[in-house]
Amino acid sequence: MAPRLQLEKAAWRWTETVPPEAVTQEHIEAAYRIRLEPCQRGTCRRNCRGNPNCLVGIGEHIWLGEIDENTFHNIDDPNFERRKKNAFVGLTNLGATCYVNTFLQMWFLNLELRQALYLCPVARPEYVMAEKKDYEPQTICEHLQYLFALLQNSKRRYIDPSGFVKALGLDTGQQQDAQEFSKLFMSLLEDTLSSQKNPDVRDIVQKQFCGEYAYVTVCNQCGRESKLISKFYELELNIQGHKQLSDCITEFLKEEKLEGDNRYFCESCQSKQNATRRIRLLSLPCTLNLQLMRFVFDRQTGHKKKLNTYIEFSELLDLGPFMEDKGSVFVYELSAILIHRGVSAYSGHYIAHVKDPQTGEWYRFNDEEIEKMEGKKLQLGAEEDLEPSKSQARRPKCGKGIYRSRNAYMLVYRLQSREKPSFSSPVLAFLQELVDEDNSRFEEWCHEMAEMRKQSVARGKVKHEEVKELYQKLPAKAGCPYDFVSLEWLQQWLDESTPPKAIDNTACLCPHDKLHPDKISTVKRVSEDVADYFYQRYGGGPRLTVKALCKDCVVERCRVLRLKSRLSEDYKAVCNLLKAVVKGTDGFWVGKSSLRSWRQLALDQLDDSDEDAEHSNGKMNGDAKEREKREEEELKFNEDIVCPHGNLCTLENERRVVCREAWEKLQRYFRNAPEFPSSRDSCSQCKVWGASQGRREGKKGPPSPKSKVEHGGVT
Repeated sequence: MAPRLQLEKAAWRWTETVPPEAVTQEHIEAAYRIRLEPCQRGTCRRNCRGNPNCLVGIGEHIWLGEIDENTFHNIDDPNFERRKKNAFVGLTNLGATCYVNTFLQMWFLNLELRQALYLCPVARPEYVMAEKKDYEPQTICEHLQYLFALLQNSKRRYIDPSGFVKALGLDTGQQQDAQEFSKLFMSLLEDTLSSQKNPDVRDIVQKQFCGEYAYVTVCNQCGRESKLISKFYELELNIQGHKQLSDCITEFLKEEKLEGDNRYFCESCQSKQNATRRIRLLSLPCTLNLQLMRFVFDRQTGHKKKLNTYIEFSELLDLGPFMEDKGSVFVYELSAILIHRGVSAYSGHYIAHVKDPQTGEWYRFNDEEIEKMEGKKLQLGAEEDLEPSKSQARRPKCGKGIYRSRNAYMLVYRLQSREKPSFSSPVLAFLQELVDEDNSRFEEWCHEMAEMRKQSVARGKVKHEEVKELYQKLPAKAGCPYDFVSLEWLQQWLDESTPPKAIDNTACLCPHDKLHPDKISTVKRVSEDVADYFYQRYGGGPRLTVKALCKDCVVERCRVLRLKSRLSEDYKAVCNLLKAVVKGTDGFWVGKSSLRSWRQLALDQLDDSDEDAEHSNGKMNGDAKEREKREEEELKFNEDIVCPHGNLCTLENERRVVCREAWEKLQRYFRNAPEFPSSRDSCSQCKVWGASQGRREGKKGPPSPKSKVEHGGVT
């Protein structure tokens, strides 16, 4: 089909030979492009907006043929949100709290900690149940109880930890120091449980995570040895300059020389002496947390930076050689690795690899997503290839039971035991009731979503049949009744994601409440039978039938187009006519200023007539109001010789006489212009006023046609 502008010109080509008074129904139909051939499917790449009979490319392609039922809705299968059998439950990432989620999953899989928390009594369950109010945990212990109960028995694929995060006062929009968070939370939990009477609850943090070491200082002078015993919940290991975990531990325990300004005050010698100091491990916890100090302070920048050094660590860690007591066995088994993905210490993403203590299987916990590793081997490869670059060092190969990582910042080892850990403590009864209630809400939600999917599919099938049937009947046949319908509405009707609203054709109306010829590109011509169905089912209006073709608008457009095409010819003719001397009284007064600019005034006026089409639906926007105001202020043709009383002004040097033929040509463009035959005398009131003013001021002179000075009772 021809381009839109070509169609526009073709629709009005008849105006070159037909005057406005000779416009017929045939010309009106040509202006509305009634007889344009409809496009066939496959011939148009997109819809021809200039052809009201082109019904191709308006969104029909998705309905013509077989359709997958899933396209009838945008609702995911609710069962996708359901926890799979024997799977763990994920945690929602609230923004910058993914590091919290990794610790929660790691602590949840510490069976001893979970069991102890379940034994912690809660003071408010009866009140909550009696009042039928939502349970709101008050303490950190209660938050962990409820979260662990949900992680254990929820039917959801993931749960929301926002209550726990809020209770800690964490900013979900700002990433905190994960290593610092671990230490502070353990201290907070221990303090919270310190008031419990049950020692299994009160002492669980110390039993699980607390060890002891001693700072041993030996005086080089007298050999006196002093010890300062301290508890620890994790060992902070420097990784800078090291490649293996064992080297990091060795450095942590290495002997330090106290010399010079750093000499030690020996109580035996009663003076400062050279000495040595080292850390001796006295006891180790069941769960050993090793913090790899990957985030260090950079003195040059004044900020923390991340060390992307590869550190090698083993699945089994024998700490016996490092212990004070050489007779005991201290063999640990890797149970969790916390990973920081990213190059910056202030941003990135945290995930956790945690071993299920009951099955020995490894899982990757990534907020809502949890992935079970194949076999029973830890797989870190994906975490080490997230920022590939040409300069990046190749990841070294590892032997059996050996791992290397440049993103691990915390390693968790559990004391090796021949006995398989058991977990027998059930969830507290009232917590299980809360979990059951949440599961019921989840099931109701799943049912509602499933019903919505079914209803959407049912509606989609009905719509599919409707479109397939109606689209074939949509084109208006020659000689049959038809309607114009908004193209935007038709596209909504064919849009599977947007239910169609009532038909609204008001934007297509002309000032006579019919279809504006300039809006033909925004409508489509359809058969009356299909239009009847549309209005009966969807409502709306106004209907634009064959009676909506506006003869008044077509005639006016014909006049404007013909005037535009004749303007250059008339301009030359008027210029020649102005050269002739007008004899007698068969002429007309025209303002000299109007004569100088009449061509531009005519063009502006004709262009304004075209612009009115943009505001033809009765809704005037700001631009139209501004234009109206501007028109009021601008001088119109021949108004430059109109006095304040509406008569011919007295200033003869501002006007001249033109012949009748010239005036008739000018009148074609300015039908409402003030008309003053050359026989007309100037305003008598202005003459009187001018005379009185002249006597009063000693000079003569009538008021200017544009004057706003009050005289004779007129402003």
